[in-house]
Amino acid sequence: MTNAYRRGSKGPEVRKIQARLGELGLYSGDVDGIFGGGTESGVKMFQRQNGLDVDGVVGEDTWKKLFGGGKLQKPEVCKQKLEYRCLALTGTIETGRPIPDCFAMASGDFDGQGLSFGALQWNLGQGSLQPLFKEMAKKHPSLLEDICHDYFPELKAIFTSDKDDQLAWVRSAQDQRRFTLFEPWKGLLKALGRTTEFQDIQVNAAGKLFKDAKALCAEYGLWSERGVALMFDIKVQNGSISPLVKSQIMADCTRLGSSLSNDEAEEAKLVIVANRRAEASNPRWIEDVRKRKVAIAHGEGMVHGNYLHLEDQFGIKLKPF
Repeated sequence: MTNAYRRGSKGPEVRKIQARLGELGLYSGDVDGIFGGGTESGVKMFQRQNGLDVDGVVGEDTWKKLFGGGKLQKPEVCKQKLEYRCLALTGTIETGRPIPDCFAMASGDFDGQGLSFGALQWNLGQGSLQPLFKEMAKKHPSLLEDICHDYFPELKAIFTSDKDDQLAWVRSAQDQRRFTLFEPWKGLLKALGRTTEFQDIQVNAAGKLFKDAKALCAEYGLWSERGVALMFDIKVQNGSISPLVKSQIMADCTRLGSSLSNDEAEEAKLVIVANRRAEASNPRWIEDVRKRKVAIAHGEGMVHGNYLHLEDQFGIKLKPF
């Protein structure tokens, strides 16, 4: 499938489209890199004005007309290593924000886990966020102090306190209805998440999950990039696959037969893994987990109201990793 930008696409290329549409008076929304209904409407108006197919999709023809020539730009994230692309995919789903904005997403105690922060929403409750801050303080103390200024001692005290004190602090620093952080903490954390230094720490922290995802692929006989992406997403959202669910997956896979091509068999296995892991989730979230996992298994689908296409948006293909 030829690369294209459409509703659900996210990233700096979408910002470029939004900015250009704004210059032409066809878009007045936020230049936030999120291809939503407003961006789609602006694209359709542009297409109608220029005699193009009015589909709301920025493909080769619309891109050339919009920018006065030039080849359709491939998303920058597609040029990164698979480890980074898997992080970008799951981070975008987790936060609803594109790379690099997802690195700076922070939320309060909406789930009993205290502060959640970063692309994979590391949090205080599970003890996954504290190591990231401690690493930042160890490797880049002057940068952290420059960002926080007179709030630096408080931040340092927070991350060296016990968990009960940390959770109490978050609850005192948030809107109790919307679970959004009060200023200055909302802005300070966003500034921290925008630094390449803290983004690198997040990428490194996701490295173990990526290794675990590859190990799961070997365990289940999966060989594709899409397989690694699915297992990575399972590690992040669900933690693991239980022995019981594994036995169900293996039994389902043996019933696939031998008539399928390699690609067909791989996708069929991915769909089995997606459905079985979803069915083992909390009953309240089964369908939410299923939609997310099945979309990754198929390489495309609707997730949280956005269209997801792994190859177009993240360069994740059904090819050997």
